[in-house]
Amino acid sequence: MRCSSASLHHITPVALATTTLLSAFTLSSPAWAEDSSTASLPAVSVKASPAREPRASIAGLGDLPAWQTPVQALSLKPDALANAQVQRLADVIKLDASTSDAYNTAGYWDSFTMRGFVLDNTSNFRREGLPINAETRIALDNKASVELLKGTSGLQAGISAPGGLVHLLVKRPEGRVRQAELAYTGGNSVKAAVDLSDRFGASQSMGLRINAATERLDPGTQATGGQRHLLALATDWRIAPGSTLEAEFEHSRHRQPSMPGFSATGNTLPSADAIDPDTNLNQQPWSQPVDMRGNTGTLRWRQTWSPAWASTVTYGEQHLRTDDHAAFPFGCSMEIYDRFCPDGSFAMYDFRSDGEKRITRALNAQLNGQVTLGSTRHDLTLGVLRALHRTDLSTQAFNPLTGLGNIATPTLEFAPNPDLTYPVADRHERSTEWLLQDAITLDEQWRVWAGVRHTTLARRSIPTDGSPSTKRRESITTPWVSVGYTVEPRTQMYISWGEGAEIKTAPQFYVDNPLEIMPAAKSRQLEIGVKGQGEGQQWGFNWFRIQRPEFESVDALYQRDGGSVHRGLEGYWQAQYGQLGVNASAMILDAEREGSAVVATGKTPVNVPNIALKLSTSYKVSQDVTGTLPFVLQADLVHEGRRWVDKANTLRLPAWTRVDVGVRATQQTQGVDLTWRLGVSNLFDKRAWREAPNNFGHIWLFPMEARKLTASAQIDF
Repeated sequence: MRCSSASLHHITPVALATTTLLSAFTLSSPAWAEDSSTASLPAVSVKASPAREPRASIAGLGDLPAWQTPVQALSLKPDALANAQVQRLADVIKLDASTSDAYNTAGYWDSFTMRGFVLDNTSNFRREGLPINAETRIALDNKASVELLKGTSGLQAGISAPGGLVHLLVKRPEGRVRQAELAYTGGNSVKAAVDLSDRFGASQSMGLRINAATERLDPGTQATGGQRHLLALATDWRIAPGSTLEAEFEHSRHRQPSMPGFSATGNTLPSADAIDPDTNLNQQPWSQPVDMRGNTGTLRWRQTWSPAWASTVTYGEQHLRTDDHAAFPFGCSMEIYDRFCPDGSFAMYDFRSDGEKRITRALNAQLNGQVTLGSTRHDLTLGVLRALHRTDLSTQAFNPLTGLGNIATPTLEFAPNPDLTYPVADRHERSTEWLLQDAITLDEQWRVWAGVRHTTLARRSIPTDGSPSTKRRESITTPWVSVGYTVEPRTQMYISWGEGAEIKTAPQFYVDNPLEIMPAAKSRQLEIGVKGQGEGQQWGFNWFRIQRPEFESVDALYQRDGGSVHRGLEGYWQAQYGQLGVNASAMILDAEREGSAVVATGKTPVNVPNIALKLSTSYKVSQDVTGTLPFVLQADLVHEGRRWVDKANTLRLPAWTRVDVGVRATQQTQGVDLTWRLGVSNLFDKRAWREAPNNFGHIWLFPMEARKLTASAQIDF
């Protein structure tokens, strides 16, 4: 696993990028490249462009309209996020029925499920086409798009959990942009942000974009006050026709106390109506915030060699530093550690992990080209991705405190226990991924997509207490194929099949094979769907089946233990009829846990809603009606069905529904656009348990956030 004669981490970014540029003709660009100017997922745009059909392209699928791509994906732009009151990455869940929470709370990073599978924050997130570590809070102020790809992702990522990927695109230099925003983000939180862009030079060959934001965090929940900051720069240089050099960098910091969840009380669930959702069980006088700092950047060279051939080379680095602290409830006793006591009491722990370091380096090269053989056109993609991931930790504090807390007395004080006695393990990983894809156009009706990604992987776990490390080297090949048939203009039926792969590591304690790295386990997906686009609308409907191996501790050994099968129906419909806009999506999911020696066969995985509906409607009230300023009314409905709380399927969360509303208006005066937004989330102040993740061997219950008012003023000048 070496790059020439030196390891990847010993080569400087410029030297590594320069070396690879020389061989760009035989390598390939990011798996997310759309065309010579943007990198993008296959997308169902929230708002269609009247000048051009919504484009949806992923490496190897060609530059095709969204209805013509055999994948399900969603692309969310900044205006759509702002209109939906999205303030953090986890909030995009309200806009897609296939996506749900997977341990989302104040003061911590964002986690997702897609199609019922929990995404891995270390392998299922991409930024500018490159892998990143999402074990940090990701700022959205400088993001041009948040993209959700649904389904097994073995074609786009060598190692990732099934269900899908999250991809982030940063804002790049455009023409003249002058934008400032002042926002009230709920509770006592306020935010100020600016977005500035321009091009320079006689031929406008140089571009620069600056995004900056600062926010005081005080959402109204107990003891969660903090702050966050962002500074981001993006520049490009159009060296010559068809040749562009791009660079961007962002620095972010998020400092805020976390808010742990509640839990089952013995064999029952506490009433969500009786719990104040603003209650924070982490409010000891000695509690410290979670401090997440990040520096991330990319360098990219795009080159058009001929009308049919182009290459892209991207190098990126991400450096994260985290101090993770919490006073949190965990179980009832050493014998009952997965839930609270029947009377609502719980054991309290002092957790401290300082100086966590996470580094990701990635180099991605891609060559895209078109070849015509007879009447058949081939859109080819060849690529290689070289990546390094390091997570370096120190011995932590994870210490029980004297006494018991209780949900009825959440302010009870405990004496701290900060001794650093809990060993953990560092994770080092190197991978090289080779990609070959072909999008074949047979005629006006038939298209075939085929691709394969071959990954060589070396992973090592290194305990911080000096115990022997464990390591594994292996190669994984993940193919993907799809066939599409245009049944009528702008309507296509498709069928696709593909594989993905992921690697699990045994826990450090309570098993006889601690930290053993499991062999790569392949997931498989079959999907059948139909997608269409008409005047002012686009829609899709599909069925999928994903099969995935599972791992559990069986007879004191962490090993493969049966699997999960998720079958589902998905649908979406987006339309604009005059002044009325509709954006709807739905999913019905049948998820089963099969063949387990620990959990009874046929049980359903935890924290997986059996049905979800996300509906957003907008209506523009014209100036003729108001007599003054036209405005847009928006209402969002979020419904998620029942989900199991425990592995034995004895406790189940009820379904819940939330309604958010908003109004926005834009006034133009003397060349300045002023956009006002006012929103209310959870309009009816619904009380419910929003999710029930089983993390760290414990059942967590997170309440739905209380009703919240937000307001902002955005000026474009």
